[in-house]
Amino acid sequence: MATDSYRRLGRRRLLQATAAVGGAAIGSGAVTGFPTIWAQQIKNVTLRQFGTGVSNLNALADKVKQDLGFTLQMTALDTDAVTQKAVTQPKSYDIADIEYFSVKKVFPTGVLQPMDVKKIKYAGQIVPIFTKGRLTPDSPVAQGTTPYSVGYVDGPSAKTFAKGETGWMTLIPTIYNADTLGIRPDLVGRKIGNWKDLVDPAFKGKASILNIPSIGIMDAAMVMESLGTIKYGDKGNMTRPEIDKTIAFLIETKKAGQFRAFWKSFDESVNLMASGEVVIQSMWSPAVAAVRSKGIACTYQPLAEGYRAWAGGLGLAKHLSGLELDAAYEYINCYLSGWAGAYLNRQGYYSAVLDTAKKFMSADEWGYWIEGKPAQGDILSPEGKVMEKAGAVRDGGSFQERMGHVACWNSVMTEDRYMVQKWNEFIAA
Repeated sequence: MATDSYRRLGRRRLLQATAAVGGAAIGSGAVTGFPTIWAQQIKNVTLRQFGTGVSNLNALADKVKQDLGFTLQMTALDTDAVTQKAVTQPKSYDIADIEYFSVKKVFPTGVLQPMDVKKIKYAGQIVPIFTKGRLTPDSPVAQGTTPYSVGYVDGPSAKTFAKGETGWMTLIPTIYNADTLGIRPDLVGRKIGNWKDLVDPAFKGKASILNIPSIGIMDAAMVMESLGTIKYGDKGNMTRPEIDKTIAFLIETKKAGQFRAFWKSFDESVNLMASGEVVIQSMWSPAVAAVRSKGIACTYQPLAEGYRAWAGGLGLAKHLSGLELDAAYEYINCYLSGWAGAYLNRQGYYSAVLDTAKKFMSADEWGYWIEGKPAQGDILSPEGKVMEKAGAVRDGGSFQERMGHVACWNSVMTEDRYMVQKWNEFIAA
C-alpha cells in the first residue's frame, strides 16, 4: 500500500507529533521522540472502523498492519445499520466508512470531525467528481445527492455543508461505481437496453429489486422514467406526490407477481442470479463478477437512460485525537497511495485516486478495468481467481463512458422519512 520511502516519511511525521514522555500532548509539534518510542506506541494503536461489506475488506486491514504497524478492526453492517450506528453510537467507532448519501443524515449531527485537506497527501489527485462536482467541465451534473454537494464544510467545527471546495472535507473518498441492472443473457431471451425492462411481464416472477429504500426507490424512478409514466423534477429529491405515484406503481407491479425477491445483501443477489431464480435485477458490479466466477453467464447491462451512481469514503469520529488521529490520517494516506485502489479496481469498483492505483496494476488490468480495452490475458480477482478470459471487454466500457453517463446518485430526500414509510408499505404489501 505504501512504499518503503513513504512509510519512512510517515514514521518521521508521526514521530514529530508523538510525545517523548507519557502524558505529553500528541500532535503539538513541540516535542519529539525516538524511533523505538514511535514503534512501541504505534503498534499499540487500534482503530475501529465500520461500514458495509463492500469496502470493509480484511485484506486492507492486513495491509495496514503490515505497512503501518497498527491494528484496524473492521465491522460490516448493511447500509441502513451503518447510518444508524454512525449517529447513535459515536463512541463505538473511530472511522466511519459510509456512503455519501448518508453524509446528509450523519454529518449535521456533529458525530464526525471535518478533515484537514492539507493532511491528505493525494488530495490534489482525487477524481474531479468529488472535488469539482463533475467528471469533466462538460459533464452534466447528475440528479440526487452528489458527493460534491456534501463533500465540504467551511471549517474545523462546521456541521453544515459548504457550497464549494474548501480546505475541510466531510469524508475522504475511497470507492464509487456506476450501477445498472444485472441480467442472465442466457435466460432473458432478448436484448436488454432500458431500465423499463426490469418490469417487462416477460420476466414475471423472475425479476428482483434492491430492498434498501433510499437506493431501491432510485432504481424504481429510473424504471418509471424509462416507461414514460412520470418525469421527476429531481429523482433524488422527490415530492410526496412523486413518492406516492412511485410506490403505487411498485405495489401494483408486485401484486402482479413481477418480483421474485427483494434482496438486501451481496450474497442474496449472487445466489438469486446464479440459481436462475432471477434473470434480471438491481445488482452491484462485483456481484455480477461473482456469478461469472461460477462459470455462469451474467452481464452488467449498460442502459440507454444511464447509470445510478454511488460513492463512499472514510470519516473520522469526533472524539478521535492525539496519536490515534495521526494514525487515522496515515491510514487514509496509505489507502489513497495505490495498493488499496488497485484492489478495489480489480473488484469492478473505482478508486478515488486513479493515478496511484495504476502503479499497482498491470497494463492489461488497467486496460480492461479502466480503459475499456479487450483483455489480452485472463483477468484475475484480487484473490487470484479468473474473472474474465482473454478477449473479454468490461460491461459498459471505459471509466469515462461509465462515470460520464451517470443519471442520478443515491440520495437522501427532504421527504426521506415519508419515503421510507411508503417503501415499507410496498415491501409489506
